[in-house]
Amino acid sequence: MSRPFDDLARLGTATVYEASGREGLVDLDLRPLLLGVRAAGPARTVRCGQGDNLMVHAAMDRAQPGDVLVLTMPEPEPVALIGELLATQAKRRGVAALLVDAGVRDVEDLRQLGLPIWTRWIRVKGAEKTVAGSIDEPVEVGGATIRPGDAVVLDVDGVVIVARERIDAVLDAGRERAEYERAKRAQLETGALSYDLDDLRKRVEGE
Repeated sequence: MSRPFDDLARLGTATVYEASGREGLVDLDLRPLLLGVRAAGPARTVRCGQGDNLMVHAAMDRAQPGDVLVLTMPEPEPVALIGELLATQAKRRGVAALLVDAGVRDVEDLRQLGLPIWTRWIRVKGAEKTVAGSIDEPVEVGGATIRPGDAVVLDVDGVVIVARERIDAVLDAGRERAEYERAKRAQLETGALSYDLDDLRKRVEGE
């Protein structure tokens, strides 16, 4: 993982989301298979055929170290696009994480493998391997448009997308926000209240 993506992962989705002006939210109930893990990297987008994972196999040939593979279909469907064997290939290729807008299976094996995976569903039903789709074209997941090279930031809170041309600006804003929160936390630990620090009292009690 290169330094900008390393820093985005360290900041976490909540800070990155606020620092980006509340843009890029993947508004889905995604399930991280591993808890306590953060990841970030450039999107490698994959649009599969409906109920089909042929293009996931093809994407393994193009995957680069640090990529986040974003796996989609024309319509989200609870079909497993990823299992242990594909995930093993992804890990060997150095993929940073998988974002699966579909299902996965072999969950115990996937957890032992240790590759960070966020998925919409866990399902036994497997995919076909017959329909050609596309790689490295814009896709939409949870209301967020994801283009190849956009930053995908993932943690237990969810997933946020940062447009590739905004990564540096959002990083700067995120670092400032993290420092502000560090200083504020120190005040709260001494007994101060956000009710007063954020000037919220007058909204409730008036002038």
